Amino acid sequence: MGAKTGLLAYAEGEIAQALRRASEPSTEETVTMIGRLYPGHHVERTDDSSLGEEIHPPEGITYAASLPGVDIVCDRRFMIDHPSRLPAHLIEASAGRRLVLHAMHSVVDWLAFAVWENGRLVRSLSLSPDSGILENIGRPFPFEAPYWAGEHPVDPDPSREDEEPYPLPFHPLELGEEALRALFGFVVEGMPGPDDVDPDDVGLCGFRLTESTGSEPADEKTDPEAAVRATEHS
Repeated sequence: MGAKTGLLAYAEGEIAQALRRASEPSTEETVTMIGRLYPGHHVERTDDSSLGEEIHPPEGITYAASLPGVDIVCDRRFMIDHPSRLPAHLIEASAGRRLVLHAMHSVVDWLAFAVWENGRLVRSLSLSPDSGILENIGRPFPFEAPYWAGEHPVDPDPSREDEEPYPLPFHPLELGEEALRALFGFVVEGMPGPDDVDPDDVGLCGFRLTESTGSEPADEKTDPEAAVRATEHS
């Protein structure tokens, strides 16, 4: 599996339903949203793209869309180890709406997702085989139940007799795909279902954001990203 995501959404109802009926995003409304979510940043427009292409955009680039019923933002800076520590202004922007964060990185088998309802955190999970469970807040969602029940174990490699058992009861990226479908209505790997959203049909506006006041949209650097950079330079 090679999936990577850095995704945040503000929704008035079901995200999947809003994405299914999505048309071209309003550039003016999207620019306004970006200014609200990234205070103190210089905003420069770049080429537009789609949700299917930019769910894990290049570093320093943000893709977003303000659509009827949902605002969606793709940015690596949302890939934080503890989703509950998402900056307050991003949570406050969800007043009256559902806020959903989804982040995963295939190189280190890391997954994190979180859901706030009208500003109140109801669920947050972050885990990887190397770090274990970093955060597990709130009651698991129904789609998680089979994974915690041991119905999706990671089978050992038969060619490696000395291999240690997988340290988690399931593979984080497998649950990550299930969470993406349950919360957003689509997957990035595997076979799409007949009712899944096609993320390539969801247009996004592109932005290059330059920090000007020292503020960041996330309070902490992501260990998965740091680990990948360290590997690339070793």
